[in-house]
This record gives sequence, C-alpha cells and structure tokens, in this order.
Amino acid sequence: MANPDWLRQRICDIGRRMYDHRYVVATSGNISARCGDDLFLTTPSGVCKGEMSPEQIVLVDGAGKLVRQDCLYRQSSEFRLHLAAYTVRPDVAAVVHAHPPFCTAFATARIPLDRAVLPESVLTVGAVPLASYATLSTWEVPESVAPFLADANAVLLANHGVVTFGGDLEEAYHRLEEVEHLAETVYRARRLGGEVALTAEELADLDNVRLRMGLPGGAPCRPVE
Repeated sequence: MANPDWLRQRICDIGRRMYDHRYVVATSGNISARCGDDLFLTTPSGVCKGEMSPEQIVLVDGAGKLVRQDCLYRQSSEFRLHLAAYTVRPDVAAVVHAHPPFCTAFATARIPLDRAVLPESVLTVGAVPLASYATLSTWEVPESVAPFLADANAVLLANHGVVTFGGDLEEAYHRLEEVEHLAETVYRARRLGGEVALTAEELADLDNVRLRMGLPGGAPCRPVE
C-alpha cells in the first residue's frame, strides 16, 4: 500500500483538479483510497474539494467509522457508496464521485452511456450503466449501484452524477475524465444526427487489443443494434 501521507496529498491534488475542471462545485463530490487492511482515506464532509489540505483527509475503517474519534472532520455520508465498491471489488483501490456537467446531464435525463462509441473509452472504462434513483446520503445509494459493481468501472447515478473506480487514485480520476469526455462527445454527436456505435466485429477486435495490452475489463458495451 502507498504511504498514507502521500495518499493524503494525492487526494488533495485530485480534488483540486476536479474543482478546476468544474467536475465538482462548492463542497460536492468525494474521493477515497485504500491505505491498508480494512482502512481507507477519504475526503471530509462539507469541505470544498479544491481547497482541501492533507490534514483534513480522514481515516475510516471497513465499517465506515472514523478511526480517530477526536478528528475535527467527518467523512461524507456518501462514503457508503465507496465502501460498497471496496467490499465487492478487491481490485478497486480508489473511488471518485463527482458531478461533471455532461455526465450529470445524462444522469438527469436517465440515459446510460453503454453504447460502444469511442474505442478509447471502450478499452479504459467499458460501458457506463445507469443506477436507479436513490435519495442522497442514504443506504439507497450503494444499493442502487450494487447490481453493477461486479464489472463496471463507472456508473451514472440517476439525477445525481457519476462514480468511477480504479486500481489507484490516478486510474479512478482518469476514468472520470474519460467518461465526461464520452458524455460530451455523445451529446454533441446527437446534435449532428446521432452517434454511430461500433459493430460487434469491431468490438471483438478491440477486445483482442485489450487482452494484448493487459488492460482490465469493464462492463460490456452495446454494439450496433
């Protein structure tokens, strides 16, 4: 596992990138990373992700509770969503939740990003399914995502935003960027008449590329129908 102090700094760096790209506003969004056996570092509740400092990052156990009860900050109630991913996916070592405009537009329109449109997105993320609507800060949120946790690397949250998973913080954040780029591309393509999905044969070729490059799989994308 990475050094906890280094992880705290990286979480702050990624929070700043998210805020600068307007993937989050005000105090929205959250980031977390595994830092040991049944231990996780996560962003504090009620703090702007573009203004965090390493000492504000909180340590949480596998039950979702603060390790230090005298800590001045509290974990986000959305950490339940992160914990659900860590519990199901041993390959996941970082989770990022944000509200980037194009992803959130698709989530609000309740349209999944599951068609095979961009080869790079197919290889690095896979299909991005849509979770059913869930009330914020309740157990409904992780329950809504549960059906997709086994293989999805990103999930749209209905009327809410998007969550991405990765083997480390950089991968989870890069998947966030990739999904937002996909959402914007599909949005603009639909203004030009609609995106054209890859064929099943083209998808099979990409799968061979993925295997050759040793990339992890994701949820399968839908080809031309």
